[in-house]
Amino acid sequence: MKTFQQPLSAEEETGYLKIMHESDKEAAKEARQILIERNLRLVAHVAKKYAGSGEDMEDLISIGTIGLIKAISTFQYDKGSKLSTYAARCIDNELLMMFRARKKTTREISLYEPIGTDKEGNEISLLDVCMQEQMDIVERMDMDEKTKKISGLIEEKLDEREKEIVYLRYGLNGKKEMTQWEIGKLLGISRSYVSRIEKKALQKLKKAYFLH
Repeated sequence: MKTFQQPLSAEEETGYLKIMHESDKEAAKEARQILIERNLRLVAHVAKKYAGSGEDMEDLISIGTIGLIKAISTFQYDKGSKLSTYAARCIDNELLMMFRARKKTTREISLYEPIGTDKEGNEISLLDVCMQEQMDIVERMDMDEKTKKISGLIEEKLDEREKEIVYLRYGLNGKKEMTQWEIGKLLGISRSYVSRIEKKALQKLKKAYFLH
């Protein structure tokens, strides 16, 4: 899948939404285009949910982009909600409408009829896709961004001993998650010393996280 531009910050997004609704036609058109381009990553994330449907991913992204455009055109930024949350629903709805429309061209739609296979080769239906329990797509994107930020801060703010203990304690950087007692035994130090180092490291990370 091709690489998409990074999402806008909350402040940038609000700024472009205001321009789109309050400025002259040329500025509004440019702002709308930027909002579309910088939210294509969200379209790709939503489209991935239907990767086993048998449809080409590029086609799914194209249809999903229609939902994104509708979302940007109808979103009311002054109501306090997030564009990404609203857009994710619109993108998902557009993709489901596409599946339903294609089914109706040949026979009455059946949510139980197979539409493709999963990675293990098992048949899946549209109902299976719709009912899959997944972390909300926006929440997952937010979590990915936070994880990247924390990983960078671990490397930047912690000394070698602190990094080693945090990696082992929380199973990061390819390490197996371990208890404080297990880490102490591995490193030849007491459990209470591991606890103190861990606590100090987490305080550093918390302070640095909210300053960035």
